[in-house]
Amino acid sequence: MPATPELISPRSPRVAAARRLARRNFRGKDRLFLAEGPQAVREAAGHADTLVELFATVDAAERYADIVGEARAAGARVHLADEDVIADISTTVTPQGLVGICRFLDTPFEDILKARPRLVAVLANVRDPGNAGTVLRCADAAGAEAVVLTDASVDLYNPKAVRASVGSLFHLPVAVGVPVEEAVAGLKEAGVRILAADGAGPDDLDDELDKGTMGGPTAWVFGNEAWGLPEETRALADAVVRVPIHGKAESLNLATAAAVCLYASARAQRASGGCRSVTES
Repeated sequence: MPATPELISPRSPRVAAARRLARRNFRGKDRLFLAEGPQAVREAAGHADTLVELFATVDAAERYADIVGEARAAGARVHLADEDVIADISTTVTPQGLVGICRFLDTPFEDILKARPRLVAVLANVRDPGNAGTVLRCADAAGAEAVVLTDASVDLYNPKAVRASVGSLFHLPVAVGVPVEEAVAGLKEAGVRILAADGAGPDDLDDELDKGTMGGPTAWVFGNEAWGLPEETRALADAVVRVPIHGKAESLNLATAAAVCLYASARAQRASGGCRSVTES
Protein backbone atom coordinates (compact mmCIF):
# COMPACT_ATOMS: atom_id res chain seq x y z
CA MET A 1 0.00 0.00 0.00
CA PRO A 2 1.45 3.44 -0.92
CA ALA A 3 2.40 5.80 1.89
CA THR A 4 -0.23 8.35 0.80
CA PRO A 5 -2.98 6.29 -0.79
CA GLU A 6 -5.30 7.95 -3.25
CA LEU A 7 -8.88 7.88 -1.97
CA ILE A 8 -11.73 7.15 -4.34
CA SER A 9 -13.92 10.18 -4.93
CA PRO A 10 -17.47 10.24 -3.52
CA ARG A 11 -18.55 11.30 -7.03
CA SER A 12 -16.94 8.28 -8.66
CA PRO A 13 -19.25 6.17 -10.85
CA ARG A 14 -17.98 3.14 -8.88
CA VAL A 15 -19.33 4.62 -5.64
CA ALA A 16 -22.66 5.40 -7.28
CA ALA A 17 -22.88 1.85 -8.67
CA ALA A 18 -22.18 0.39 -5.24
CA ARG A 19 -24.67 2.68 -3.51
CA ARG A 20 -27.56 1.59 -5.70
CA LEU A 21 -27.12 -2.07 -4.69
CA ALA A 22 -29.02 -1.26 -1.50
CA ARG A 23 -32.15 -1.50 -3.71
CA ARG A 24 -33.50 -4.88 -4.81
CA ASN A 25 -34.30 -3.89 -8.39
CA PHE A 26 -30.71 -2.79 -9.04
CA ARG A 27 -29.31 -5.89 -7.35
CA GLY A 28 -31.39 -8.02 -9.68
CA LYS A 29 -30.43 -5.99 -12.74
CA ASP A 30 -26.70 -6.07 -11.99
CA ARG A 31 -26.72 -9.50 -10.30
CA LEU A 32 -24.52 -8.01 -7.61
CA PHE A 33 -24.97 -7.52 -3.87
CA LEU A 34 -23.23 -5.91 -0.89
CA ALA A 35 -21.28 -7.81 1.75
CA GLU A 36 -20.36 -5.62 4.72
CA GLY A 37 -17.82 -6.11 7.47
CA PRO A 38 -14.67 -8.22 7.82
CA GLN A 39 -16.39 -11.59 8.29
CA ALA A 40 -18.56 -11.33 5.18
CA VAL A 41 -15.75 -9.91 3.04
CA ARG A 42 -13.34 -12.65 4.13
CA GLU A 43 -15.90 -15.33 3.26
CA ALA A 44 -16.61 -13.68 -0.09
CA ALA A 45 -12.91 -13.50 -0.94
CA GLY A 46 -12.58 -17.20 -0.21
CA HIS A 47 -15.53 -18.13 -2.44
CA ALA A 48 -14.30 -18.57 -6.00
CA ASP A 49 -15.18 -15.84 -8.49
CA THR A 50 -17.52 -14.01 -6.10
CA LEU A 51 -15.86 -10.83 -4.78
CA VAL A 52 -15.71 -8.17 -7.49
CA GLU A 53 -14.75 -4.99 -5.64
CA LEU A 54 -13.82 -3.93 -2.13
CA PHE A 55 -14.19 -0.48 -0.61
CA ALA A 56 -12.10 0.07 2.54
CA THR A 57 -11.16 2.97 4.75
CA VAL A 58 -7.43 3.45 5.24
CA ASP A 59 -7.79 2.43 8.87
CA ALA A 60 -9.73 -0.74 7.99
CA ALA A 61 -7.28 -1.60 5.22
CA GLU A 62 -4.48 -1.52 7.77
CA ARG A 63 -6.42 -3.32 10.50
CA TYR A 64 -7.62 -6.04 8.15
CA ALA A 65 -4.59 -6.15 5.87
CA ASP A 66 -4.92 -9.94 5.57
CA ILE A 67 -8.49 -9.65 4.29
CA VAL A 68 -7.54 -6.92 1.82
CA GLY A 69 -4.71 -9.15 0.63
CA GLU A 70 -7.13 -12.05 0.17
CA ALA A 71 -9.46 -9.78 -1.78
CA ARG A 72 -6.67 -8.70 -4.11
CA ALA A 73 -5.54 -12.32 -4.51
CA ALA A 74 -9.12 -13.22 -5.46
CA GLY A 75 -8.98 -10.65 -8.27
CA ALA A 76 -11.13 -7.97 -6.64
CA ARG A 77 -10.49 -4.30 -7.30
CA VAL A 78 -9.66 -2.59 -3.99
CA HIS A 79 -10.69 1.06 -3.51
CA LEU A 80 -9.50 3.09 -0.55
CA ALA A 81 -12.14 5.51 0.67
CA ASP A 82 -12.77 7.90 3.51
CA GLU A 83 -15.39 7.14 6.14
CA ASP A 84 -18.04 9.31 4.47
CA VAL A 85 -17.86 7.21 1.30
CA ILE A 86 -18.15 3.96 3.26
CA ALA A 87 -21.08 5.35 5.23
CA ASP A 88 -22.75 6.34 1.96
CA ILE A 89 -22.40 2.83 0.53
CA SER A 90 -23.08 0.90 3.72
CA THR A 91 -26.57 -0.02 4.91
CA THR A 92 -25.55 -0.25 8.59
CA VAL A 93 -25.65 2.46 11.24
CA THR A 94 -22.04 1.79 12.31
CA PRO A 95 -20.03 0.59 9.29
CA GLN A 96 -16.92 -1.48 9.98
CA GLY A 97 -14.87 0.06 7.20
CA LEU A 98 -15.13 -2.76 4.64
CA VAL A 99 -17.84 -3.12 1.99
CA GLY A 100 -17.55 -5.70 -0.75
CA ILE A 101 -19.47 -6.05 -3.99
CA CYS A 102 -20.20 -9.68 -4.83
CA ARG A 103 -21.68 -11.61 -7.70
CA PHE A 104 -24.92 -13.50 -7.11
CA LEU A 105 -24.16 -17.05 -6.06
CA ASP A 106 -27.53 -18.82 -5.85
CA THR A 107 -27.63 -22.39 -7.14
CA PRO A 108 -30.18 -23.81 -9.60
CA PHE A 109 -32.69 -25.99 -7.77
CA GLU A 110 -32.00 -28.83 -10.20
CA ASP A 111 -28.34 -28.87 -9.13
CA ILE A 112 -29.36 -29.18 -5.49
CA LEU A 113 -31.55 -32.17 -6.32
CA LYS A 114 -28.76 -33.83 -8.32
CA ALA A 115 -26.51 -33.64 -5.25
CA ARG A 116 -28.94 -35.91 -3.33
CA PRO A 117 -29.10 -33.74 -0.18
CA ARG A 118 -29.91 -35.34 3.15
CA LEU A 119 -30.88 -32.21 5.06
CA VAL A 120 -32.54 -29.16 3.50
CA ALA A 121 -34.26 -26.05 4.88
CA VAL A 122 -37.11 -24.67 2.76
CA LEU A 123 -38.23 -21.12 3.54
CA ALA A 124 -41.81 -20.70 2.37
CA ASN A 125 -43.11 -17.14 2.41
CA VAL A 126 -40.51 -15.96 4.94
CA ARG A 127 -40.56 -12.19 4.60
CA ASP A 128 -38.19 -10.89 7.27
CA PRO A 129 -34.61 -10.68 5.94
CA GLY A 130 -33.10 -11.06 9.40
CA ASN A 131 -35.02 -14.29 9.94
CA ALA A 132 -34.05 -15.61 6.51
CA GLY A 133 -30.38 -14.95 7.12
CA THR A 134 -30.52 -16.45 10.60
CA VAL A 135 -32.23 -19.63 9.39
CA LEU A 136 -29.58 -19.93 6.69
CA ARG A 137 -26.93 -19.63 9.41
CA CYS A 138 -28.69 -22.30 11.50
CA ALA A 139 -28.90 -24.62 8.49
CA ASP A 140 -25.19 -24.17 7.87
CA ALA A 141 -24.35 -24.83 11.52
CA ALA A 142 -26.52 -27.97 11.59
CA GLY A 143 -24.75 -29.33 8.54
CA ALA A 144 -27.59 -28.96 6.03
CA GLU A 145 -26.55 -29.39 2.42
CA ALA A 146 -28.90 -26.77 0.97
CA VAL A 147 -31.44 -24.03 1.59
CA VAL A 148 -34.37 -23.21 -0.69
CA LEU A 149 -36.15 -19.84 -0.68
CA THR A 150 -39.55 -20.01 -2.35
CA ASP A 151 -40.75 -17.39 -4.79
CA ALA A 152 -42.84 -15.72 -2.06
CA SER A 153 -39.88 -15.27 0.29
CA VAL A 154 -37.59 -12.32 0.92
CA ASP A 155 -34.66 -11.46 -1.35
CA LEU A 156 -31.66 -13.59 -0.39
CA TYR A 157 -29.35 -10.65 -1.11
CA ASN A 158 -31.13 -8.11 1.06
CA PRO A 159 -28.28 -6.51 3.07
CA LYS A 160 -29.94 -7.44 6.37
CA ALA A 161 -30.27 -11.08 5.26
CA VAL A 162 -26.62 -11.14 4.17
CA ARG A 163 -25.51 -9.72 7.53
CA ALA A 164 -27.73 -12.11 9.52
CA SER A 165 -26.23 -15.11 7.72
CA VAL A 166 -22.80 -14.10 9.16
CA GLY A 167 -20.97 -15.58 6.19
CA SER A 168 -23.06 -18.76 5.90
CA LEU A 169 -24.45 -17.47 2.61
CA PHE A 170 -21.07 -18.38 1.12
CA HIS A 171 -20.96 -21.88 2.65
CA LEU A 172 -23.83 -23.89 1.22
CA PRO A 173 -25.98 -24.00 -1.93
CA VAL A 174 -29.06 -21.78 -1.87
CA ALA A 175 -31.82 -21.90 -4.49
CA VAL A 176 -34.15 -18.91 -4.85
CA GLY A 177 -37.51 -18.20 -6.44
CA VAL A 178 -38.74 -21.82 -6.39
CA PRO A 179 -42.53 -22.26 -6.04
CA VAL A 180 -43.20 -24.24 -2.87
CA GLU A 181 -45.10 -26.93 -4.77
CA GLU A 182 -42.16 -27.39 -7.14
CA ALA A 183 -39.70 -27.49 -4.24
CA VAL A 184 -41.65 -30.15 -2.37
CA ALA A 185 -42.31 -32.25 -5.48
CA GLY A 186 -38.67 -32.17 -6.54
CA LEU A 187 -37.39 -33.08 -3.09
CA LYS A 188 -39.89 -35.93 -2.74
CA GLU A 189 -38.84 -37.31 -6.10
CA ALA A 190 -35.23 -37.19 -4.86
CA GLY A 191 -36.21 -39.38 -1.92
CA VAL A 192 -36.41 -36.63 0.70
CA ARG A 193 -39.07 -36.75 3.43
CA ILE A 194 -40.91 -33.43 3.85
CA LEU A 195 -41.60 -32.16 7.36
CA ALA A 196 -43.60 -28.97 7.82
CA ALA A 197 -42.73 -27.07 11.01
CA ASP A 198 -45.91 -25.73 12.60
CA GLY A 199 -46.62 -24.82 16.21
CA ALA A 200 -50.08 -26.36 15.89
CA GLY A 201 -48.93 -29.48 14.07
CA PRO A 202 -50.45 -32.83 15.11
CA ASP A 203 -47.05 -34.57 15.32
CA ASP A 204 -44.65 -33.89 18.18
CA LEU A 205 -40.93 -33.54 17.44
CA ASP A 206 -40.03 -35.58 20.51
CA ASP A 207 -42.33 -38.39 19.36
CA GLU A 208 -40.80 -38.33 15.88
CA LEU A 209 -37.35 -38.70 17.41
CA ASP A 210 -38.50 -41.49 19.73
CA LYS A 211 -40.08 -43.40 16.83
CA GLY A 212 -36.82 -43.23 14.87
CA THR A 213 -38.48 -41.72 11.80
CA MET A 214 -36.06 -38.86 11.29
CA GLY A 215 -32.87 -40.65 10.28
CA GLY A 216 -33.41 -40.45 6.53
CA PRO A 217 -33.09 -37.56 4.06
CA THR A 218 -35.27 -34.71 5.34
CA ALA A 219 -36.42 -31.27 4.25
CA TRP A 220 -37.95 -28.94 6.80
CA VAL A 221 -40.45 -26.39 5.50
CA PHE A 222 -40.61 -23.20 7.58
CA GLY A 223 -43.43 -20.70 7.09
CA ASN A 224 -44.18 -17.04 7.52
CA GLU A 225 -43.24 -15.37 10.79
CA ALA A 226 -46.76 -14.10 11.52
CA TRP A 227 -49.16 -16.71 10.18
CA GLY A 228 -47.07 -19.83 9.68
CA LEU A 229 -47.86 -22.25 6.87
CA PRO A 230 -51.13 -22.19 4.91
CA GLU A 231 -53.20 -25.37 4.83
CA GLU A 232 -52.32 -26.06 1.19
CA THR A 233 -48.61 -26.08 2.06
CA ARG A 234 -49.15 -28.23 5.15
CA ALA A 235 -51.01 -30.71 2.96
CA LEU A 236 -47.91 -31.17 0.79
CA ALA A 237 -45.83 -32.45 3.71
CA ASP A 238 -45.36 -36.03 4.85
CA ALA A 239 -45.87 -34.83 8.44
CA VAL A 240 -46.66 -31.55 10.17
CA VAL A 241 -44.46 -31.32 13.25
CA ARG A 242 -44.58 -29.04 16.27
CA VAL A 243 -41.69 -28.28 18.60
CA PRO A 244 -42.98 -29.19 22.06
CA ILE A 245 -43.21 -26.37 24.59
CA HIS A 246 -42.32 -27.85 27.97
CA GLY A 247 -42.35 -24.56 29.85
CA LYS A 248 -44.73 -21.60 29.91
CA ALA A 249 -43.51 -19.82 26.77
CA GLU A 250 -46.29 -19.10 24.32
CA SER A 251 -44.23 -20.08 21.28
CA LEU A 252 -40.82 -20.04 19.63
CA ASN A 253 -39.76 -17.55 16.99
CA LEU A 254 -38.98 -18.78 13.50
CA ALA A 255 -35.19 -18.90 13.78
CA THR A 256 -35.24 -20.68 17.15
CA ALA A 257 -37.74 -23.28 15.95
CA ALA A 258 -35.68 -23.81 12.79
CA ALA A 259 -32.52 -24.39 14.83
CA VAL A 260 -34.28 -26.96 17.04
CA CYS A 261 -35.75 -28.83 14.05
CA LEU A 262 -32.58 -28.86 11.98
CA TYR A 263 -30.39 -30.00 14.86
CA ALA A 264 -32.89 -32.73 15.73
CA SER A 265 -32.64 -34.07 12.19
CA ALA A 266 -28.87 -33.76 12.14
CA ARG A 267 -28.61 -35.74 15.39
CA ALA A 268 -31.02 -38.42 14.17
CA GLN A 269 -29.22 -38.80 10.85
CA ARG A 270 -25.85 -39.17 12.50
CA ALA A 271 -27.22 -41.72 14.96
CA SER A 272 -28.84 -43.83 12.25
CA GLY A 273 -26.42 -43.55 9.37
CA GLY A 274 -23.11 -42.13 10.48
CA CYS A 275 -21.68 -39.30 8.43
CA ARG A 276 -24.48 -37.46 6.56
CA SER A 277 -22.11 -35.94 4.03
CA VAL A 278 -21.63 -39.18 2.13
CA THR A 279 -23.56 -38.97 -1.14
CA GLU A 280 -25.84 -41.91 -1.66
CA SER A 281 -26.00 -43.67 -5.01
